[in-house]
Amino acid sequence: MATLKDYRNERLRKLEELRDLGIDPFPAGSHRTVEIGEVLADFDEIMKSAEEGRNGLSVNVVGRVKGIRSFGNLVFIKIADETGEMQLFLRKGDVEPFEKGKDNLGIENIKLLDTGDFVEATGDIGKTKTGEISVFVQTIRILTKAIRPMPLDYESFENQEERFRRRYVDMNVNTEVRERFRRRSEFWRATRDFFNDAGFVEVNIPVLEHTTGGADANPFVTEIDALDQDVYLRISHELPLKRLIGAGFEKVYDIGPRFRNEGITDEHLPEHVAMEWYAAYWDWQDGMKFMEKYYAYAAKETWGKTKFSIRGFEVDFEKEWEKLDYAKVISDKYGIDVFESSLEDIKKAIKDNGLEVENAENRSRGIDKLWKNIRRTIAGPAWLINTPKFISPLAKTNPEDERTVERFQPVIAGSELGNGYSELNDPIDQLGRFMEQQQMRDEGDDEAMMLDIDFVEMLEYGMPPTCGWGHSERVFWFLEGVSAKEGVPFPMMKNEVSESTKSVYPEIFASKELSAQALPVDGKKKDD
Repeated sequence: MATLKDYRNERLRKLEELRDLGIDPFPAGSHRTVEIGEVLADFDEIMKSAEEGRNGLSVNVVGRVKGIRSFGNLVFIKIADETGEMQLFLRKGDVEPFEKGKDNLGIENIKLLDTGDFVEATGDIGKTKTGEISVFVQTIRILTKAIRPMPLDYESFENQEERFRRRYVDMNVNTEVRERFRRRSEFWRATRDFFNDAGFVEVNIPVLEHTTGGADANPFVTEIDALDQDVYLRISHELPLKRLIGAGFEKVYDIGPRFRNEGITDEHLPEHVAMEWYAAYWDWQDGMKFMEKYYAYAAKETWGKTKFSIRGFEVDFEKEWEKLDYAKVISDKYGIDVFESSLEDIKKAIKDNGLEVENAENRSRGIDKLWKNIRRTIAGPAWLINTPKFISPLAKTNPEDERTVERFQPVIAGSELGNGYSELNDPIDQLGRFMEQQQMRDEGDDEAMMLDIDFVEMLEYGMPPTCGWGHSERVFWFLEGVSAKEGVPFPMMKNEVSESTKSVYPEIFASKELSAQALPVDGKKKDD
């Protein structure tokens, strides 16, 4: 059975033969005049226009070779660009012969092409005897010689880890994966359009921070050599955006990556795209109404619908959203008073319901574990409201019950897909809550928030009443119906080199050290 190395060597031989003919297998440019999808969609109009003498039939198309069938004097080549697939029809006598000094291939040189190559073909549009829209080729040239063969179909490239590691191959053999990321782009475009139309201003804020905050998460730590200081990759957009509200902006948002040094699961990735917005003179009630409209809008713009089947739940974003009181749902389920219960009471409820007691080292973590056990049964869309103050240190106190805060979280298909609240703008109150979080951090809770004294100073200068919100691309993953790794183009994987690659480049991976790892960076070993 032929190996990857065998196929590669045969293609390298063809590459040299092309060069011996004086043909550049990797020319700098092409001369496309029309996309394949346009030809297929407008074929009848193109033919009518040609008959009426308004335009000719000649086109110049480009694409990757998907298949080659040769019958002596006839050759059929299937090519594909981003917009579609079509057939090239080559017949001896019609195709311009190869001539030294030109880039064009003669029909006798077609044997030097392989699936995966990129070509450019010029000819007239028409239909074959079987009725297939085709380009009747007059000239054909190679644009790129593919050295490795592309898998023939999705079934031959179904190993998940292999797909994630070579996503560029995955998207070629499974075009639905590529379309998914087109929808992902559409999702964020719709998000921007919605906020821009509502008068928000997009402001890109720093990724590197001296003090990171705005969420309960473990940050990545790096160093800025020029300052000789450690810094953090942001875990949230929150605090810089709220500084902008203090600076005089009234509606701001940012879309970009954030980083949380935590597990890799079906719902979480250490790096992912997220967005946050903040609106001055709004409160949580304004925020809930606004986001209900957003979810329906983004769903329609991205998927053309508002009704979804997600993980066994039926969700409709055009229905009225349910309101869930945090303390009431926990009391109804467990008989626990979230405000008065002891840590021992909470741990007992966790244990009695078959949940892991681990990671319930304080009341907020334990109660959150109980809530998540309820959450997984809720279809939604619903708002979780009246969250206890000790669980949400950055939200404004609810005047109707000072034990709670004005926080609203969307519950959709058993998960929370966002977070918003009336922002705390009392600097004295904020400092006190920061101090509580810092004490939790000092006692070993790596996800508790850091004390950000500069943010407290900003509040002392004054920040108007503000509503804020944030969500990650988990919203897209859920509505798309895929896991986190399936939902991003290049998911984080352990850095490894396959045995097939080592066999192709034996001179590079000759040493045992290199065979056990990826190529070193800048020629240095990891421990240099």
